[in-house]
Amino acid sequence: MPAARGDGAADPGPLLVACALRIEQAALRSAGRGDHALLRTGMGPRAAGRSVGRALERPGMERAAVLATGFCAGLVPGMHPGDLVVAAETRDPEGAVACTGTDLLAEALARAAPGRTVHTGALTGSDHVVRGQERARLRATGAIAVDMESAATLWAATRGGGRPPGGGRPVAAVRVIVDAPEHELVRIGTVRGGISAFRVLRAVLPAFYDWHRSLLLPRR
Repeated sequence: MPAARGDGAADPGPLLVACALRIEQAALRSAGRGDHALLRTGMGPRAAGRSVGRALERPGMERAAVLATGFCAGLVPGMHPGDLVVAAETRDPEGAVACTGTDLLAEALARAAPGRTVHTGALTGSDHVVRGQERARLRATGAIAVDMESAATLWAATRGGGRPPGGGRPVAAVRVIVDAPEHELVRIGTVRGGISAFRVLRAVLPAFYDWHRSLLLPRR
């Protein structure tokens, strides 16, 4: 059972921050503090789903909050590398997952990265890098950004055997845009040298802690 607060609500469980790439992991590690479990899942939805599912089976992780993060491709004209995306929901062929505390998280990100634009909306999943006209087709579905792991991560956390006993699991997704309609990248390896996404991701870790502290899981 989670520890009870004096106000009758349960304290949030631990925070699991999931990313796919070594460069994302390096940014989050370099931000300091160890108030979270950092999981590098590997690239793609299958790797993300498997890794998150295994992580949540570990002792003490039954009620962990899960936050998917890393880089993404923006779908809306006018987006720029270094902008932030907060998912209101994630989508993929498995289904949609509603995110927890989206507005509070967006506010925390704006404080952590002043001057950066924070976009809120649907984050869609893909099993490959999105290019050209496919970007417009995904935008027509109402999504504002796309990545390969967030939807699979949150699905595994809430549906794919990751549902905590007795209740729901807080989940969120925050992504830094590295690729936008007017700023397409040739390859992900150019990110670190060419744009500020690494520094932005490193800067926003405190916002993840603010979001996590805000969570009040009801006692079941």
